[in-house]
Amino acid sequence: MKTAYIDNQPFALNDGETILQFIRRHQGHDLVPTLCDAPNLDPFGACRICSVDLVLSNGQTKTVASCHTPVSEGQHILTNSSNIQRLRKNIIELVLTDHPLDCLTCEVNGNCELQTVAARVGIREVRYPQGADHLHRKKDLSHPYMTSDLSKCINCYRCVRACDEVQGELVLSMAGRGFDAHIIKGMDQSFFESNCVSCGACSQACPTSAISDVFQSKAVVSKVKTRTVCTYCGVGCNLEVAVKGHEILSIQAPYDAEVNHGHTCLKGRYAFRFYNHPDRLSTPLIRQEDGAFKEASWDEAYTLIAEKLHRYKNDYGADYIAGISSSRCTNEENYLMQKFIRAVIGTNNIDGCARVCHSPTALGMQRTFGTGAATNSVVDMEVTDCIMIIGANPTDAHPVTGARLKQQAMKGKTLIVLDPRKTELARYAQHHLQLRPGTNVAVLNMMMYYIIKDDLVDDQFVETRTEGYEDFKRSVLNLDVEALAVISGVSTEAARAAAHAYAEAPNAMSFHGLGVTEHSQGTFAVMQIAQLAMLTGNIGRPGVGVNPLRGQNNVQGSADMGVQPHQGAGYLDVTHPDIRRKYERFYGVDLPAHVGYKIPEMFEAAIQGKLKALWIIGEDVVQTDPNTQKVIKALEATDFVVVQELFMTETAKYADVILPASSFLEKNGTFTNGERRVQRVNQVIEPLAGTKPDGQIIVEIMNRMGYPQPAYTPEGMLEEISQIVPFFAGITWQNLGINGLQWPVSPDGKDSKIIHIDSFKRGKGAFQFHDFNESEEIETYSLEYPYILTTNRELEHYNCGAMTRRTSNVEILTEDVLLINPEDALAQGISEGDMVIMESARGQVEVKARITEEVKPGILSSTFHFPEIMMNMITSDISDSEALCPEYKVVAVRIRKKEEVMIEV
Repeated sequence: MKTAYIDNQPFALNDGETILQFIRRHQGHDLVPTLCDAPNLDPFGACRICSVDLVLSNGQTKTVASCHTPVSEGQHILTNSSNIQRLRKNIIELVLTDHPLDCLTCEVNGNCELQTVAARVGIREVRYPQGADHLHRKKDLSHPYMTSDLSKCINCYRCVRACDEVQGELVLSMAGRGFDAHIIKGMDQSFFESNCVSCGACSQACPTSAISDVFQSKAVVSKVKTRTVCTYCGVGCNLEVAVKGHEILSIQAPYDAEVNHGHTCLKGRYAFRFYNHPDRLSTPLIRQEDGAFKEASWDEAYTLIAEKLHRYKNDYGADYIAGISSSRCTNEENYLMQKFIRAVIGTNNIDGCARVCHSPTALGMQRTFGTGAATNSVVDMEVTDCIMIIGANPTDAHPVTGARLKQQAMKGKTLIVLDPRKTELARYAQHHLQLRPGTNVAVLNMMMYYIIKDDLVDDQFVETRTEGYEDFKRSVLNLDVEALAVISGVSTEAARAAAHAYAEAPNAMSFHGLGVTEHSQGTFAVMQIAQLAMLTGNIGRPGVGVNPLRGQNNVQGSADMGVQPHQGAGYLDVTHPDIRRKYERFYGVDLPAHVGYKIPEMFEAAIQGKLKALWIIGEDVVQTDPNTQKVIKALEATDFVVVQELFMTETAKYADVILPASSFLEKNGTFTNGERRVQRVNQVIEPLAGTKPDGQIIVEIMNRMGYPQPAYTPEGMLEEISQIVPFFAGITWQNLGINGLQWPVSPDGKDSKIIHIDSFKRGKGAFQFHDFNESEEIETYSLEYPYILTTNRELEHYNCGAMTRRTSNVEILTEDVLLINPEDALAQGISEGDMVIMESARGQVEVKARITEEVKPGILSSTFHFPEIMMNMITSDISDSEALCPEYKVVAVRIRKKEEVMIEV
């Protein structure tokens, strides 16, 4: 065992660690002070406060910065010699010569690292002349969240490094020399004018109040801080929430979080003020005969709901009732909702928002691997050699994972991007295949053609771990790749180069998003991505695999819990007699033997008069589901609609009963992120008066309708779930700890960072060929509607934006816009900022133009965050042929400039 000495005491050292890491591992963080060091930043050595003395062989000492000096065997380290004490005091005095001595009025008084270190090294006075440059630094209050007072800056570079090393945005830098050295944003702009993405990494890194935020997060010295999990995307960031009474003061990102390592995006860190917004629903509402809503008690609402559901079940049968659960709800709540629909109502008509985002992922990966979830952990990107991103824009939609991917690309790792848009990551890619929307299958077939033709297949893996390869190979080699190149807009040379880059990498890892799944061939494209991994042997070890970027925070978990009409909790087939009997024994009731309605089928059934009641939890289907007019028609045709929500959404306006639910900050439970990590959601504050957690609501209505469901607790629910969901067998509320567990979790509590190591869930991986088929939307409407609209998500907002639009995010991104290529804009006489009328076969919308080369000629792109636009008025209800996921990414449209009407006076 190698040893080194800390103040004459021997300790074991680890290879590759610095002196500071060595000291902290054995003696904690308090022995050696620092100012420029931060847990999620590389060693830098700017402040020298961490200096220590090393005793040399001749008995003399050498002073070194411990943060970046490697520890070596036999070293004698003196952490607090008289020389080091003098040095640290002198450094702090020099820092204070250009720092205002206004601690008592500073926002971080009592929680300032400079103040703490100054007190520790014994500063009582400053011997050097005072610099005056700090007097000329003006505060920057231009931004809705970020603030700066650079008179407090100590030039430690932590903010610059956080922007570079954590977020990768490169917005902050240092200008000037000597007393004139100062931090600048962008081209010496304000925060709001710069390219800042408001992630707050610089604010959290800053040791003083030089960079902060409107919540004064560093000033918060709260006795109550609760760790929970973010409610927005599928990354699953851990949040540390500071609370005083019933008020949330601020949110920081814990450095020991395995998911986000002290980082989060502006939604997770700052977009929390929706929790007590005046628009929050706070009492049940029942629609009256005149169409108006009337406030009601919970007892009145429950009585009406139970009476209606009992009557519809008795008069028409259970299949005339359906439920839509929510990926914003916890695992436990989703489990309860599917149990309520199946065991209490008696139908398999249960579905969730995964239907309209990642249902093709689950189905495609199940068909190929046997399990519809990520094969690896996100951290594996650090050991991969090649990253392929298909149909995803993670820097906007999954910002923390996106930032980590960008870091890997900036370090020179091979990056392949398949996307119709020039996304931020596409700018870093060696291979950007800018395909036409709807042609993923064509391009992926081209890549597999060249992998097989150019003898890049991992024959041993294919032979021992897969089946169906020979038939698959023959079909692929019969492809006309030249024709596919014309169809997709991707040259054969580009496809071949990308195929070689992926196949020849020692380890290659893929990430895919809604640009893969939300197509008429979405399931087939997911199967191809899985087949690419099998062809090249990129399964079952670190740094490889197929990794879907889940859209909402608990899309993975809602599917795991059985929120789908064909599979119950744990992905077990509800039509299989043995499995059904297992569920029946567990739930104590008879269950239906046939598959229920998927969401699009629910709407169709309602229009046909075959659905009488629909219960919707936390999904704004009117704004976010395609073909808005059809969705509205379905809701109007349904006799009885119950909506469980935080706000009066576009969908809630069509409800007969509205139940006010509690937000994620007001409940306990678990979320499962995109890497199968089950994490604890801890209640931060009491539910808003008049609201109830979704799980409590479901339990109460189950009991009201005669089913004896125990009161909701996360511990009790996880115990029940672990008995019926095989891959939750070893999960308990207690053993999840602060970083959760990645399923499958064995009964002894051991989790799984990687799956399919030695075999697939289905035995052998399946090869199954699928040729490219043009979208029905293009075949039917392209002559009359020659442009293709593809939809996307922006960083600042989240799906329908019901939460983010009630925060200051709306000051940063104020509206949906339409991305138009300059050639198309010129042809249509459209200028930047013009209002554009965009029409499809379903209807039209008016949206502001943004002229950009981010999209190719003939391709348009927009979002549906704002109900003022209602972008889904023009999207179609064409769906994936297998999973019925809507084809949001291919909409045939035409555009024209909206002409101003001149009114004569």
